[in-house]
Amino acid sequence: MKKLALKLAALTAAFAIGAFALAACAPKADFVVGFDAEYPPYGYMADDGSYTGFDLELAEKVAEINGWAFRAEPIDWDSKDGLLNSGQITCIWNGFTYEGREDLYAWSDPYMLNSQVIVVKAGSTITNNAGLAGKNVLTQAGSAAEELLSEGGDEAELGATFTLRNVADYNNAFNQLNSAQVDAVACDYSIFAYQNSANPGRYVILSTLSSEHYAVGFKLGNEAMAEQVNAALKQLDEDGWIEALCEKYASQGISYTNWCLE
Repeated sequence: MKKLALKLAALTAAFAIGAFALAACAPKADFVVGFDAEYPPYGYMADDGSYTGFDLELAEKVAEINGWAFRAEPIDWDSKDGLLNSGQITCIWNGFTYEGREDLYAWSDPYMLNSQVIVVKAGSTITNNAGLAGKNVLTQAGSAAEELLSEGGDEAELGATFTLRNVADYNNAFNQLNSAQVDAVACDYSIFAYQNSANPGRYVILSTLSSEHYAVGFKLGNEAMAEQVNAALKQLDEDGWIEALCEKYASQGISYTNWCLE
């Protein structure tokens, strides 16, 4: 009887060790973050060719906390929904505006304050919204600014009729503004802050269109992962890691005062 008990104990121990080994060897869940590689300071290509940015560093740390296999996937921003719904990316995390899209995604809690603004070059003859009449305004395809200003969207009351055009990324938009190919750029405040920090005094805000928040968007039905992101972000904030990250990107227009996730 004693020998049988010892054998059972040995088998139980062996089973426990085996189960632990299997768990340890189990593949990590993929966490593929779709982002715009031309959207500094939230996501962009560094000088060494790697992808980095405020949101990507956030996402990688959250993945580490949750034991997920992180991968940053640069995408065509206008194709983000198709990539998300097909499972090619896990989430959209790159200065992604929550307002106006509330029912389209499984969202994390909003974590950063933002606004939509119209920007002109310093010294421009356009000094108010009325001055946009007959002018060309450029924005990014699929952006919150485009949705706000396009026909059929929640149009801002600017009191002027202008031509709204779009391009694939905001770096291109500001290059066209610099070369006078367009008269103004409609963009996130964070984009203006980044461009202004790189080129002090070159741009001014003509008007603010709306206030909003950034959040992480998952495919509908993936609310559980969104909640895990919330928990990890709150933990990082309590540990002081978020504030330190904001300070790292302060020269690129990021401020901890805009962090709003509690």
